[in-house]
Amino acid sequence: MTSGSLLLLAALGLAAGVGFGPRWPRLWLALNVVGTAAALGAAVLVLGGSGEWEWRPAIVIGGESLHLRLDGLSALFLALLCVVGGAGAVYAREYWADAHHPSTAPRGRMWWSALVLNVGVVLVASNGLHFLIGWELFTLSAYFLVTLDRRRSAARAAGWLYLAASHVGTLCLFAFFALLAQRSGSWDLGPMRDRPDLAPLFWLALVGFGVKGGLFPLHVWLPSAHANAPSHVSAIMSGVTIKIGLYGLMRFTGWLPTPAAAGWVVIGLGMIGAVLGIAFALAQNDLKRLLAYCSVENVGVIVVGLGGALLAATHGDAPWGRLALAGALLHVWNHGLFKALLFLGAGSVLHATGTREMSRLGGLWRTMPWTAGLFAIGAVAIAGLPPLNGFVSEWLLYLGLFDAAIHRGAAAWAAMPAAILLGITGALALATFVKAGSIVFLGAPRTKVAAQAHDCGLHMRVPMLVLAGSRHLPHLHARTAHGPQICRDAWGGGVSGWSHDIAA
Repeated sequence: MTSGSLLLLAALGLAAGVGFGPRWPRLWLALNVVGTAAALGAAVLVLGGSGEWEWRPAIVIGGESLHLRLDGLSALFLALLCVVGGAGAVYAREYWADAHHPSTAPRGRMWWSALVLNVGVVLVASNGLHFLIGWELFTLSAYFLVTLDRRRSAARAAGWLYLAASHVGTLCLFAFFALLAQRSGSWDLGPMRDRPDLAPLFWLALVGFGVKGGLFPLHVWLPSAHANAPSHVSAIMSGVTIKIGLYGLMRFTGWLPTPAAAGWVVIGLGMIGAVLGIAFALAQNDLKRLLAYCSVENVGVIVVGLGGALLAATHGDAPWGRLALAGALLHVWNHGLFKALLFLGAGSVLHATGTREMSRLGGLWRTMPWTAGLFAIGAVAIAGLPPLNGFVSEWLLYLGLFDAAIHRGAAAWAAMPAAILLGITGALALATFVKAGSIVFLGAPRTKVAAQAHDCGLHMRVPMLVLAGSRHLPHLHARTAHGPQICRDAWGGGVSGWSHDIAA
């Protein structure tokens, strides 16, 4: 099958899931698995070298002709969406079942399908107006998922904060796309790096996409939303939806010119966010809030790589910038998988004990060995320890920063502090997950609920096994770390040949 036919099958399956989800949970699950598997197939075809897919049908929406495109960059994010979206749908059948949540489980299934479908629309939309429509619909879908348990005031407050912050970002994006259309003469999107008058629009994109991506200091909504949402929702929000903000930054810094100061600002925000995010995580007693602040840290790590690439672009497309971008792209994939795994593990603990407070747990490795083992795999990966995937992406980023420092020049003033602060971040991440793992799973049970805990069933266990195993997809990892197609798609040809420099 071609990429286009697979994407059509995925869209039909997910759209049917929106309609059938409330009443037929088994059919909904089958439709979601088929839909995400089909979209994953399309992404793998593009990443495997079949070339980008593009479609311009004679369909007009909102006065604009439909234009869809799936290239290497969007395919990477689409693959992540499919793996986490499919795993989360299976997990929800047990974690948020109708028997325990009769009033909220039906609409939760509907909004889940809507979220996955509309994030996919954002990734393939190549028209500014249609991009905005998909962006708003996926924002609303995420809001209704965060506030599924509306009986809890904390969930309602977290949802409203998320919605308010998201719409501040959407206003910036509306201004960004409107000004882009006004200056370029079209809502159609594509490479326009030869237009220096478009460079100031970068600041609107930075705020608009930075809010959704949880970029410091625009992350104010993230800790409460991820902590108070159902755990499978936290998994897709941390693993995927915040990455869509990063996708927007990577997409448009590649397609459009950027101001000279962009790299310095982005790498500075990334460094501060990484250090403060993990410092706040270390201080948490709420397991899910700890994981939420770790998302702020890892967004900072990814943004440091993007900032390094932007700095390199101002220095004649230096090879060290290509290494930094390779590390950032690979860390998008890695973090999406191991953070989703950790949130599902935290959901298993919450499902068994009814509490997120680590001080009320302990000794769970005896009664929850599957959850403890899989959580440990995610913890080792997120701490950046070899031989797991988190180490590989961070090592690529370090290589780029070290190379920049060795070659000196103005960029070394950013590269050396960034490398030092990332080292501090890694040490704090290790301390954070040693603390979390030991308090939750080791020692003796501290409360009766911890002593009576039980491990999760197959519907919750299998998705965690899939996410743990997906870290070893060698083809996607190789294409991310060494594939010139993704880099060309991200940077409009401005970093052609970077894979040869890395290989050398």
